[in-house]
Amino acid sequence: MTTPDTLWLTTSPELKLFNNSLLRNLSRQTSIAQWEYHQSLDEPSSLEIAVTLLHDYLKSRNKPVHLIGHSTGGLLGLLYAREHKERVKSLTLLSVGVNPGIDWHSHYYAQRKLLPIRRQMLLSQMVYTLFGHQPECTRRKLIAMLEKDLDNSASPHSLYKHVSISPIHVSVPLFVCGCQDDTIVDSRQIQAWQEFFTQNTTPELQSKFRLWQCPQGGHFFHHFYSETVGKEIIKFWNSLSYNSLIAAKSIGLY
Repeated sequence: MTTPDTLWLTTSPELKLFNNSLLRNLSRQTSIAQWEYHQSLDEPSSLEIAVTLLHDYLKSRNKPVHLIGHSTGGLLGLLYAREHKERVKSLTLLSVGVNPGIDWHSHYYAQRKLLPIRRQMLLSQMVYTLFGHQPECTRRKLIAMLEKDLDNSASPHSLYKHVSISPIHVSVPLFVCGCQDDTIVDSRQIQAWQEFFTQNTTPELQSKFRLWQCPQGGHFFHHFYSETVGKEIIKFWNSLSYNSLIAAKSIGLY
């Protein structure tokens, strides 16, 4: 069986369907697998456990892998790449700001404390924030999905605890993708990666850093514009291969 070159990290089982269009697009260009972290209501929210389980999965591989994650999945990728850079060929982040703990859960709980309204009404507002105006039937389905995601996602936030996570330094090639009209992880959070990565990495790694923002599509832009996002990711991977080839030629390997 062929070992996949790319691994998509999923920490939100209820929302993983919004990854499918991009996964199908990328699968035409590379072998790709999904790794899912499922958390029950009885388990504490712990990304440390997820990092350990992910390492158990990857440590038997004989070559590094491209990691991709959206939101908390991207945060998991960051945490893993920080501890096990030798197993990561590159890391692609979708809707992950320089303060990587920011997600839709953090916005929801912040509003929950400020606004004296029912949970269902607030979730209805979150549907509009995340997906824009939707038909009533679709809106109800999305509310149900978000409600389940609050219970089952590996997001570190809860009604009783809001977690602030400082920027995470990684020593692997990094591609940061955001969206200009994302109100959850806004453009400032995405653009701030540029300065942080430049200040905390070597010139060689800086040449392997790329930042790109989709003009529209909101927090799940990779679902609405999967073909465009897929092309940018492939372009990033190709640039790494090209740089490696040039480096090999410069030391006489070819």
